Amino acid sequence: MTYRKTEARLPKSVVHKILKNKIYYGDFVWAGKDYRGKHEPLISRELYDRVQEVMEEKGNRRTRHQKHAWAFQGLLSCGHCGCAITAELKKQQYVYYHCTGYKGKCPEKYAREEEIARQFGEALKAIELDGEVLEWIKTALKGSHEAEERHHREALSSLQDQYDKLQKRPDAIYVDKLDGEITREFYDQKSSQWRREQEDILGKIEKHQDANRAYLDEGVRILELAQRAVILYEKQTVHEKRRLLNFVLSNSIWKDRKLIPNYRKPFDLLAVTNGAYQIRKADSPAENDLFDIWLLGTDSNRQPSG
Repeated sequence: MTYRKTEARLPKSVVHKILKNKIYYGDFVWAGKDYRGKHEPLISRELYDRVQEVMEEKGNRRTRHQKHAWAFQGLLSCGHCGCAITAELKKQQYVYYHCTGYKGKCPEKYAREEEIARQFGEALKAIELDGEVLEWIKTALKGSHEAEERHHREALSSLQDQYDKLQKRPDAIYVDKLDGEITREFYDQKSSQWRREQEDILGKIEKHQDANRAYLDEGVRILELAQRAVILYEKQTVHEKRRLLNFVLSNSIWKDRKLIPNYRKPFDLLAVTNGAYQIRKADSPAENDLFDIWLLGTDSNRQPSG
């Protein structure tokens, strides 16, 4: 009797879920928010975006080939029904965006690409810090970095102590092995276990050293990008605009021809801090308490509270 080998095929729903997973280009979702991971991406963000565009195009059940790389397709969801905002060309020269209407007729009206571009530019202006705000945040970042350094120094000291203790253990039981109080097998087993624990500690030490070096540099790069975002956006090509917006924003909403931006961390904190400062400055020009706004907006892990 012969048996024919059959191949297991993945359901389309599983393939679709894999293709939608952001973790492959470096991001991950936690509690409904997007975060940038520290793992090495398997694919580029550009490839991921192109895959989403292809899937959306197929979802529209169109047979014609898409000839245009729409600037903002894939960056917006409809605020009325949650469907994607897509684009189409009118009169061979005007680009309009509208809800795909997958869930039925939607009240969202068509919007010109120029208007969406303008509102995205306004969203980037919200993280463009004036000189005073920038100095306050640099002060806060420096203080945070000093706390970060203390944390890493304490962690490294503790890990080094653990490593040294493990280093002494094989010598401590070696005499017991010679005296026959423990077997060679037991000695080898414990020695291997302690070596593995030491290797794990070395890995943790390396991570703390890398994080300590990268923390301040990363903060400075983010501030520099926030300062230059609007200028970069205005000068860039469509493809480059998408990359910049993807880095700063995620899952933004378009409702009643108005953009509701959703900033990635830590740009959400910059936008909130800058906005709060501008309001307070207008109400009380003599007060200089932005540092309190910044510090109250973060917890001990440098994450926005609430």
